[in-house]
Amino acid sequence: MRRSPASMEQNLRTDAPEVMNEEAKPVVLSLPADASRQERQAFNRLCALLAEGPAGSADVNGHDQWINAAKIKKLYEQPLLAAAAHTAIDLVDQGWTIQTQKSGHIFTPPLASHDREEEKARIRRQEHLRRDEQLRQSSVRRFVESMERTHQHGDQLVSIFNLMRDGRELADALQRTGACTDVINPYVQVVDSSTCELTGFKLHDIWRYFRHTWSNAYATVPGRSMPILIRDAATEFHAVIGLAAISSPVVQIAERDHWMGWDTDQFLEQVRADPTADIASWLAQRINTQQEEIYVDDLLRDGILQPTDLTSPTPEVISRLRADAERHRQRHHQASTIGEVRNIDRDAWVNRATTDLFRSKRSLALSETLEIATLLGAYLSPPTAEGLAKAFSDSKARTQMRRVVRRARGERVGTVIADLTVCGAVAPYNTLTAGKLVGALAVSPRVLTAYRQKYARPSEIASAMAGRPILREPRLSFIGTTSLYGTGSSQYNRLFWPAEVMGGKSDARMGFHELGRSRSFGTSHFSSETVDTLVRLSTLRGSRVRVNNLFGEGVSPRLRKVRLGIAALGWPANELLRHGRERILYGVPLVENLRNYSLGIDEEPEYLLDPDLPEADARVGNWWLERWCRPRAARQDVLESMRVHRLVRPVQHGARVPLPVGDGMPPIGEEMLPINT
Repeated sequence: MRRSPASMEQNLRTDAPEVMNEEAKPVVLSLPADASRQERQAFNRLCALLAEGPAGSADVNGHDQWINAAKIKKLYEQPLLAAAAHTAIDLVDQGWTIQTQKSGHIFTPPLASHDREEEKARIRRQEHLRRDEQLRQSSVRRFVESMERTHQHGDQLVSIFNLMRDGRELADALQRTGACTDVINPYVQVVDSSTCELTGFKLHDIWRYFRHTWSNAYATVPGRSMPILIRDAATEFHAVIGLAAISSPVVQIAERDHWMGWDTDQFLEQVRADPTADIASWLAQRINTQQEEIYVDDLLRDGILQPTDLTSPTPEVISRLRADAERHRQRHHQASTIGEVRNIDRDAWVNRATTDLFRSKRSLALSETLEIATLLGAYLSPPTAEGLAKAFSDSKARTQMRRVVRRARGERVGTVIADLTVCGAVAPYNTLTAGKLVGALAVSPRVLTAYRQKYARPSEIASAMAGRPILREPRLSFIGTTSLYGTGSSQYNRLFWPAEVMGGKSDARMGFHELGRSRSFGTSHFSSETVDTLVRLSTLRGSRVRVNNLFGEGVSPRLRKVRLGIAALGWPANELLRHGRERILYGVPLVENLRNYSLGIDEEPEYLLDPDLPEADARVGNWWLERWCRPRAARQDVLESMRVHRLVRPVQHGARVPLPVGDGMPPIGEEMLPINT
């Protein structure tokens, strides 16, 4: 039995930096005008074959089969055709249909099904494309095999299977004793560079192994990321109950921003209706801080600025800064010294500030800040409610206020807001709705404290902009996530608890609020082979924009690379990058003053919980056992479904990584597995 855990959700934000609500539409795809006659004929043959096959009939190992069936030879020598062919095959694999016409081929995206199970199956098929491709890689298979092979630790032989709980043993224990801490005793373990004392495995390797059981491919997340294990102290080796990860959030999600009250236009409309001296002071402070946190020594040295320009800027100065930003932006994309940039010491902030990337960012940011100070500053000197009200009557000043608010939100979104990018339980705990336990523990005091301690350090981008260490607020105010399936989320549905469980007020509650629905887009439906051909095509056709995978360049290098490749084909990137999935957005507010603290208007958070509560794990565990686990454990069908997860030869367990077999992929030998009773 190889199946993914049933009680897991994952936010695919690493592939979805933007959210779009428009319906995907059919698109006509054909090769560019400069394609050769032979390339056109080959692409037409391929599309004709794909049009005849059933939707979703391709797979990553079937690319060669389709290409051979279309009688396409020496594909690598035809980069234009290679990118188009692999992209078309992936689209068909995701359920797109093709109608061939003389003017081109009409690709129609699949419609989301209202049937929950059918929609789940469609999305799993999309995700398994890349996941199975990843699991076929020899390096991944070696990792999985090394984790499943027994090794000596102390006086015992252990493997990753010792961190799985036998479903029969758990079901029997629940029948004998009921849902109590003697049977399941959950706690949070934040993953760092240390080693598990009970098994000798690195904590990150444990987390990675179980992450490979998810429906989508494992990938590292740019920016902040804090993996979390939920373990069971009631077992000998503290079996893994589930996984979570707190990561940098998607920068803009309209539904989330509106719900929080910090959407730019929404916020300014509230301020216009009720201008206050506090908001005026905050705006004035924001302008000063923006300017103070930009390194200017080289700009002064190079004659781009004069000292008086910082206090009395002119339109000419602002124009010079913008020209300087564009000049260094082009140098960054055309440079061949990316290795040198990566080798700069992490805390060498002046050296980082003077790279072409950050010189461009600094010049642009300073031009914007000086323009804001010129057009808005007069209304805020001194900052009063009356002056703020007058600023709203000036259209140019209103425009600058929007820029200040957007900049403040952009600065704080990555520090006081986070996304729950991985969240779910593994077998056999998933049958007990342990996904809800993982969700609650992922936003609990232990996690918030660990996050604050981990990121109480200089911000890489802000420090590189300032040429000196800049600390950003590490106390979280909000954690968001999305369901994997748009038809509903059994994991986050009705996931609320009394705030006093986490040390909050007795008359308040906390939990996952549904914020709305949206459709996202990204690259998860494209195989690595397709991405490679798109990147190669973009490079060969002379794209002037270079994606260097440097932190600070922008979000999702993979997405930007694929977008450039699709553009090189002359195809509509926005349409082809759509997943075709509707997702439910959720959010957990952690403070009462959500809008004002998140924007930085309030310096201190008014927590809904006690972030220093020492016994929080136990209290959340007790709440879950009583509210969710006990009713499930009383059902005979649930207990029987747990019993199929066995740790005897041959190991049949839902928490085991489902390595693909066939296509020349041998199964892992049972000789490396422990025999458990």
